[in-house]
Amino acid sequence: MPDFFHGFSPVAPTRRGFLRGSTLLGAAALAEVLLPRRGLGAEKGRFPVVETAHGRVRGIDVAGIKTFRGVRYGADTSGPNRFMPPAKPRAWSGVVDAFAYGPAAPQMPGDPTDPYTQAVEWDSHVKSGIGEDCLRLNVWTPAVNAGGARPVFFYIHGGGFTSGSGGFPFDGDPLARLGDVVVVTVNHRLGPLGYLDLGRAGGGPRLARAGVVGMLDLVAALEWVRDNVGRFGGDPGNVTICGQSGGGAKVSTLMVMPSAAGLFHKAAVQSGSTLTLRSREESGERASRLLRELGVDTSRLDELQKLPWTAFVEAEANAGFGPIVDGAVVPADPFDPVAPGISADVPMIIGYTREDSGVRALAAAALTPDQLESWVRETYADDAQRILAAYRKVYPNATPHQIQARVRTDANTGRRAIAMAERKSAQNAGPAYLYVVAWPSPAFEGRFGAIHGVDLGLPFGNPRNPIAGNTAEARSMADVVGSAFVAFATTGDPNCDRVPPWPAYDLESRAAMIFDSECRVDRVPPEELRSLWSRCDSC
Repeated sequence: MPDFFHGFSPVAPTRRGFLRGSTLLGAAALAEVLLPRRGLGAEKGRFPVVETAHGRVRGIDVAGIKTFRGVRYGADTSGPNRFMPPAKPRAWSGVVDAFAYGPAAPQMPGDPTDPYTQAVEWDSHVKSGIGEDCLRLNVWTPAVNAGGARPVFFYIHGGGFTSGSGGFPFDGDPLARLGDVVVVTVNHRLGPLGYLDLGRAGGGPRLARAGVVGMLDLVAALEWVRDNVGRFGGDPGNVTICGQSGGGAKVSTLMVMPSAAGLFHKAAVQSGSTLTLRSREESGERASRLLRELGVDTSRLDELQKLPWTAFVEAEANAGFGPIVDGAVVPADPFDPVAPGISADVPMIIGYTREDSGVRALAAAALTPDQLESWVRETYADDAQRILAAYRKVYPNATPHQIQARVRTDANTGRRAIAMAERKSAQNAGPAYLYVVAWPSPAFEGRFGAIHGVDLGLPFGNPRNPIAGNTAEARSMADVVGSAFVAFATTGDPNCDRVPPWPAYDLESRAAMIFDSECRVDRVPPEELRSLWSRCDSC
């Protein structure tokens, strides 16, 4: 009989006694699994404390990775701080527990019944709450308070400029383990509370930065990294900023911002290459519509700081907000007409997924060849036959849906990524490394290919989200892509023993890494398609 039965009576117990004994046994067994005993001093170091510039924070050691969630890097943005540049948090006394993610910026929760929301877990961001006291960040690190100069991987969430958070589902633990790096994720202001262009609406100098405060939040978070990450085992002189989709748009924008210069040293843009921002005219029109819906006249803009944040999120005009080119904080479009000179020396990884636009047809029935031809004719008029013939030649085994997704992707996300790589390469300074994820998502029975978001967790070395599937093949892909991103964060060069030699992109070779079950380097775009799009009159 096992030792844990020692002391129990062999007499048949009462039901109450049985339940009590079972509960005690279960609790004891669970405690041994979760907190194995290693002597009286075993708990020392399980809850490390780090001194930051504003006060001490207590994290938790999870099997060797020290995790700090919800650390303040800025003050509450409600009330008089709304629409204003971020302020430093007040210093605190004592030790603040950093065990839980901070609240997400005000936003509408994702629809948990939507198939794509389920695939990328976009309904999970609000699980930590929603509120304007959202300037928080999270840190995963192998060591604290012991020196060290690990690369810092600063990840900016997507969701356009209107949704998401740096909490769920962006777990930095796998990457910290994979590459001995420090991972930081961040929350910042979104939507009209982060990007309402009140300068053109009569806000004057006091509200002149309202259209860019969400980007200024990211600068403040990078300043926190500069001032504090050394105590978390990171090197403030080796920071890589990275983001997917809307996060890539934010990385693109940081590249042109003088206030961000010197706070990061490498950059990676995943399926979010942004060449231009919205015009001031369009931003002004959006602001005017929202003000009318909220019932606030331009002569009473101070009233906007007294409304509940829910009024902004619930407004029908709460759509399409993003940073503006204000001429100061954001002095120019990020990558148009050329790559920004202020970040010319910063190496970049730039990429997209091959069927990125396939998400637009998830709810549609299977596309037939005739329907594909009709769509191409309706979309591209006189160029339709040339486009269809070229894609069928280059991708002879692709389904009609995959061809449609690749045409849409190449005309939008892919075209912008390639243009960004070309313009970055033309500077002859920091290199640009281009990639295309061709590995199809196992979600949706694999019908839609490498759709938008399949690369969400791969740079984190994390294949556990549903869109990647957490299969053996997904775990292998996460190890490959994560290792390349770790190499890039460490040296500015993604080459490592997990990928074939990956040259920097240039106009002559047009070489890009194709992340697939078997990775390879190929010309991107293929010559037939490059020639096609360069001559397409209706594109």
